This record gives sequence, C-alpha cells and structure tokens, in this order.
Amino acid sequence: MTEPATLQKLLTWLSPAFPVGAFAWSAGLETAIVAGTVHDRATTQDWIGGVLEHGSLRTDAILFAHAHRAANDPTALRDLADLCLALTPARERHDETTITGAAFASAAKAWPTPVLANLPQPCPYPIAVGAIAAGHQIDLADALLAFLTATIHSQVSVAVRLVPIGQSDGLAIMADLEPVVAKMAALCQHATLDDIGSVAYAADIAQMTHETLTTRIFRS
Repeated sequence: MTEPATLQKLLTWLSPAFPVGAFAWSAGLETAIVAGTVHDRATTQDWIGGVLEHGSLRTDAILFAHAHRAANDPTALRDLADLCLALTPARERHDETTITGAAFASAAKAWPTPVLANLPQPCPYPIAVGAIAAGHQIDLADALLAFLTATIHSQVSVAVRLVPIGQSDGLAIMADLEPVVAKMAALCQHATLDDIGSVAYAADIAQMTHETLTTRIFRS
C-alpha cells in the first residue's frame, strides 16, 4: 500500500500545477491534429496509446526505471541521460525533455535529497523524475505508474484543447487507457536497456515537422 507521504509527493510533483511547464509542449501531437491524423476521440486514443506502447513514452518509462535504480551513481545517470537524448528524434523534443527536466530538478529542491547533486546537465525529464523519486525512497512501481499517468493526462489535455474532443471524451480516453498504463508500468520497470525500441514512426515524424507549422500553439 502506498504510504501517505509518498502519495503526497507524487500528486504534487506530477500535478499540472507543478512548475515544469508541461502545458506548453505537445510532443508532436499538435502536428498530428493539424494534419487531421488525430481528429476525434478514437484517433486521439489510438495516437496516445500507440506512443505509450510502441513509441517515445515507452522508451522514457524504461529509462525512468533505470534512473530510479541508479540514483546514487552520477556516472550511470549521465550515461542514461546521454542515451535518452541520443534517442530523441527531434530538436523540439530534445528541448522539451531537457527544459522540463531542469525545471523539475529545480522545483524539487524544496524537497532536499543528496540525489539532486548526482543529476547530469542537461538532465532529461524521465531521468530527473526517476532519480529524485528514488532519492525519497519512493517505490519504483508507484513512481512509474504516476509518471505515465500524468504524461497521458497531459497528452489528452492537448487534444481536448486543440481537436477539440471535449472533456467527456477526454475523460473516457483516460479511463480506457488506465489498464494500458498499468501494463506498461509493470513491463517497463523490469525492462533492460536492450529492450528499448520504437516503431512509432508517425509520432517521430510529427515531432520533427512541428517546427515547420505556420501557426503553433505548443512548443513541440
């Protein structure tokens, strides 16, 4: 059972109100909406679910788990950060993960832990959250489930605002994806670095082409 103090930290750190600026980024989803690939509840759920099971979010989750276990090893964290950035397909996604990672590490200083001194520069978002969670003895399973849930909710929020699909459809997507999030959290916490791989090419291309949009609301 999750300890109350752990639950409090996770609810705070992964809340939309936590100052990492996640609301400003779409991870390429804006491109898919502009192109018409994502245009209703079904296509929104397919897109977000695909990125979770087969794309960059799955990769982030695996790296999160390894950062959690390597929280007290600065060299290992640096190597994980380098791998994370090497696997980032687009410049805007590189900016997204490093800017939100730096913002998370800065805001998390309100909860001191020696692990903060171990974080590399730059530090991608999943590396920062995973390592800092470990620094506060937060169980990996709880931390990873919260991280994936919050990221999914952020993506749904983009679609609610831009498609728009409406709050009811957005909530239905969140509910439908709960079992998938739980499955991926369980899978990724035990995955090796050799298990990293992505076949979500449309999402990668959307991230790359976002900067060419004539009008953009989001930064990625």
